[in-house]
Amino acid sequence: MALRLKFLILCGFTLTAYLAAISREQSLPWLLAALLSAALLTGMFWPHWLLQRLSVRRVGPQRALEGETIVFRVDLQNRGWLPRFMVELVDRLPFVGAAEQGANDGDKLLGSVAYVPGRGARSFDVPLLCEKRGFYTLGPMGLASSFPLGLAEARSRTDRSLQTLTIYPKVFPILSLPLFGAPSQIHRGGYCLPEGAGAAEFSGLREYRRGDNPRHIHWPTTARLNELMVKEFEPLASACICIALDLAKDANIGRGKHSTLEYAIRIAASVAAYACSQNMHSRVLANAAQPLRILSGKGDFHYQAILDALAVAEADGVTPYAKLLTEIALNCIRGETVVLLLTEPPHRTAETLQALALLRAKGVYLFAVLFERDSFLNAASWIRRDNSDLTLNAGLLELGAHCVTVRRGDDLTTLFNQ
Repeated sequence: MALRLKFLILCGFTLTAYLAAISREQSLPWLLAALLSAALLTGMFWPHWLLQRLSVRRVGPQRALEGETIVFRVDLQNRGWLPRFMVELVDRLPFVGAAEQGANDGDKLLGSVAYVPGRGARSFDVPLLCEKRGFYTLGPMGLASSFPLGLAEARSRTDRSLQTLTIYPKVFPILSLPLFGAPSQIHRGGYCLPEGAGAAEFSGLREYRRGDNPRHIHWPTTARLNELMVKEFEPLASACICIALDLAKDANIGRGKHSTLEYAIRIAASVAAYACSQNMHSRVLANAAQPLRILSGKGDFHYQAILDALAVAEADGVTPYAKLLTEIALNCIRGETVVLLLTEPPHRTAETLQALALLRAKGVYLFAVLFERDSFLNAASWIRRDNSDLTLNAGLLELGAHCVTVRRGDDLTTLFNQ
């Protein structure tokens, strides 16, 4: 709008100058009109010439963590013989500003270059904050200029390449979880179960191997044989975790990064990180437009698969949470711990409690994370509107669940390590 106003004003001055020159037989009005005409033509066509024979390229990472600052390298090259002035570099970076308003496909100004010599190049780094997890397509990158008079703006997309960026959810440390053993998960080896995750029984002795826990060395036998010998255990029960996400549309409250969905994703990723660090089996299930099914597994590759899935998870489903819990009950392992992320609306509380009772009847332990929905609606001063949350909490306690209540703005690290 400002460019159009400038253009109209200059056109008005030019027209006035020509009218004045016609009515007078003097050379000065004609000279003034010619100068205004030259300025008008220069302001209209020079920006387009400036962008000719210019190329730009962006190089940056393809993966990052939420809250991390990444750096893009931008290279601008002038293939012409004449220098270029005041060129702006624009790019489509949908993750910038996504924390508050969601992904934005508008152009972002990366910076401007005042001077590029003929047959020369300029390079600079652009630090950007990864505000919200997700899978984003970046680019294409382009150039813009309104030099010298700001009467018109020329734009060109010189870099047609597209780059993808995956931003993984931010993980917070969890020191311990109240887990129980699943007797059906029997395996052998030197793995020492974490405290509260199951029971192990002594099965024999063997030679020490690199990486064995020094606490398992059997010193009497070591002294007798003059060789390091360690105790080997057979875990009779090991903990396994099932993370149940609610990806229904009406279960997500809040906006951008401060929504129940984003909090639930962070908690799910952190629980998965804890399980994989403790060598426990874990799986992630959710019903959405594209159902999320990460089968039981452990290790770094399994954790990477969970992060890849959680990075792109969206609350676009229509299936009630109770249906997912019923599905888990039909395929659960006795002694398994199901991590519940309860964000659904109050009118489905009774149905959900029935599904949870079925889980308990199958011998499953419950770790419930309850989200205070009203706090995500009104961040300044939340007020509980009804007793549905109290009903759900009472029902969970009656089923023997371990409950954690999450409100907007809570420090999740402190909350899960109390």
